[in-house]
Amino acid sequence: MQPSLPDKILQQLAEQNTEKVKLAVTDIDGVLRGKMISYEKFVSIVEKGFGFCNVVFGWDANDAAYDNSNYTGWHTGYPDATAVIDLNTFRQIPWDNDTPFFLADFCDNEKNGLPICPRSLLKKIIRQASEEGFTASFSQEFEWFNLTDNTEELYSQKFSNIKPITNGMFGYSLQRAAQKNEYFNDLFDLLKKFGVPLEGLHTETGPGVYEAAITYSDILQAADRAVLFKSSVKQIAHNHGIIATFMAKVNESLPGCSGHVHQSLWSAKNQNLFYDKKRAGGISTLMESYIAGQLVCMPFILPMYAPTVNSYKRLVEGAWAPTTLTWGVDNRTVALRALPGSAESTRLETRVVGSDSNPYLAMAACLASGLYGIKNKLKLKTPATTGNGYDDKKNGSLPKNLWEATQSMRTSPIATELFGAPFVDHFTATREWEWRQFSKVVTDWELKRYLEII
Repeated sequence: MQPSLPDKILQQLAEQNTEKVKLAVTDIDGVLRGKMISYEKFVSIVEKGFGFCNVVFGWDANDAAYDNSNYTGWHTGYPDATAVIDLNTFRQIPWDNDTPFFLADFCDNEKNGLPICPRSLLKKIIRQASEEGFTASFSQEFEWFNLTDNTEELYSQKFSNIKPITNGMFGYSLQRAAQKNEYFNDLFDLLKKFGVPLEGLHTETGPGVYEAAITYSDILQAADRAVLFKSSVKQIAHNHGIIATFMAKVNESLPGCSGHVHQSLWSAKNQNLFYDKKRAGGISTLMESYIAGQLVCMPFILPMYAPTVNSYKRLVEGAWAPTTLTWGVDNRTVALRALPGSAESTRLETRVVGSDSNPYLAMAACLASGLYGIKNKLKLKTPATTGNGYDDKKNGSLPKNLWEATQSMRTSPIATELFGAPFVDHFTATREWEWRQFSKVVTDWELKRYLEII
């Protein structure tokens, strides 16, 4: 009889004389929250799960407690929620003495996925796809700024003294990459050892900007890799005296940072259902319905792609990020870039997604809205944009800020149909909180504009 997966892992860890294990969950903003536990504790919880304070869904990215959450708060006393380890996520951290690492997600009292848990939500959408006979293959690519680690100066000067690791606008530059050669190579090599393999890594236009494309896989693994990529890059960067930031827009004069999601649907016979060699251009009718679904749903689920106040400063004309509800073939000015080619490579790229997104939520939004189009047999009536997508406004434009986008989502029957009322209610409340925190702050822009003149 073959040993079970828990037995295999416990045997491997025992043979390695493991003393400690790292566990992590993901909060609503896509930030990993975790702890280190003893090997003995791990053995006791590996199958039954463990308690993890549900405050991870009761506070924001800066640990400020929400005052508008029904799920948890001072009114509940912030009890533990049950987190269950996904043994399939086992890997060892090469820059941390090969410490064993696992991801976990949350369940309710009936052992069902917690509706507001991002990873559980994605698994729910994956099940819906599977019931229709689809396997989703996804990957995400990220752009991010790399800054010289001057943390004390940043805090003392209120984050005004930002220093990139290299200067100048120099995309695809081997010269710039060579200037931080050890860091650049560590990213590629250590991430692969950590089970987050990259297809490509290069400098992007802008001072200290890199871009990485993660190797495609099934959608749950793709989301895990994307979440781990962001956290890992920050840790590897720190070891090189660098701050890595995935803010969507660091400087108004520079392009923003994207988190484009690539996706395709496959049959049980391993056939790419987005490709049809009999049709002109190779795009199948199923792919057209998938695109149509994303176009219809996008205005009502945008906070899942663009979750912060800062996100919308990236979504401006002429800055390599979309602003209109458009699609096109290999067109980088539209929201949805279709990439027809062969039976192996035909896919869709959702370009509205920012690098500040929670990968579980962004991928859940992509898949759910695409399935919506297939389920409702939507026709792709919007013509493909062949020129400047910023000028093509006949199908509408994206919401302009987080408040507008959040209100569209909160009141949308489509969002509730796709993700359920418990998630929509909780997630939109967290985005309203985010807007409120921003709205009460007096910014440097206001002081410079009004203090002396008004």
